[in-house]
Amino acid sequence: MVKNKMDCLCCWSLSKPFYLLLFFFSFPRMIASAAFNLSTISFDEGYSPLFGDGNLVRSPNGRTARLLLDRFTGAGFISSKMYKYGFFSANIKLPGDYTAGLCVAFYTSNGDVFEKTHDELDFEFLGNTEGKPWRFQTNLYGNGSTRRGREERYRLWFDPSKQFHRYSILWTEKNIIFYIDDVPIREVIRSEEMGGEYPSKPMSLYATIWDASNWATSGGKYKVNYKYAPFVSEFKDFVLEGCPSDPIEEFPSVECYESYSRLESADYATITRRQRSAMRKFRQRYMYYSYCYDSLRYPVPPPECVVIPSEKDRFRDTGRLRFGGSHQGRKRRSRRRGRIQVSRIEYDPDV
Repeated sequence: MVKNKMDCLCCWSLSKPFYLLLFFFSFPRMIASAAFNLSTISFDEGYSPLFGDGNLVRSPNGRTARLLLDRFTGAGFISSKMYKYGFFSANIKLPGDYTAGLCVAFYTSNGDVFEKTHDELDFEFLGNTEGKPWRFQTNLYGNGSTRRGREERYRLWFDPSKQFHRYSILWTEKNIIFYIDDVPIREVIRSEEMGGEYPSKPMSLYATIWDASNWATSGGKYKVNYKYAPFVSEFKDFVLEGCPSDPIEEFPSVECYESYSRLESADYATITRRQRSAMRKFRQRYMYYSYCYDSLRYPVPPPECVVIPSEKDRFRDTGRLRFGGSHQGRKRRSRRRGRIQVSRIEYDPDV
């Protein structure tokens, strides 16, 4: 591995506007002090290898898994069962140094079962050139609505390669919440107008690392550089809460209805007043693209969008921030992600 690690976070922050430096130190204190009440499992209790053979490395006690990308292959794992609604979570640490072209994904999908009508909920972490921060996006699809992507892109308030942070997806019949640690960063509330575009079929949980050189960093300008390989992402403290379901069953079992009730009464199912304030501040400081404000793409915002006038004023009609120099855009293009063709925005936030 190449040494020359990224400088400390304080040094990195000094290159940013002063208000971001202040926010960097104050933001973690804005969230609830108590962590969620979670029951973790070992890898073998909930997951199976997906691809990559020797590039999936489990710790002797089975509590940690590493996914490696080298010049021959990436790696991935999948939950052993499919779930109809659930809470999916893990502590994750991303690769450091030069990570351009990398994509580390933590997501739910049923694309292997419903090839043309699949559902999906995504965390996708996008690498960068050395000294520049990781970025990430969240997205969702329902019933094969891949041409109607619902991407949001963000920066982080910490270096995700230095220590573990918890990334979680809550998926219920009523709403979807993406969390980083205890901070909700995005909520999608189901509406009747969404119809089948709200994910509603059983899904598996996936984690993968792969070469996305053709789109992940600056629209494909910077590729994976294998002299820095192997690239290692680490996963531990796994959480799988939900009702295992057969994707071809028309009606859920009684046990699943009980599971849904437990899921919706859990502490992570309710966004507290303090958490909602933290979510608002996160989105103000770190979200640099929102499909809800991309009027070129969607002249009429999708039905789940809650358009906030003061927030909308900060974005161009491309869905990009009006201010902040580093938030310049590239054209949209289509690309293939794994098994399924989807339409995604491809912007370069670092120009």
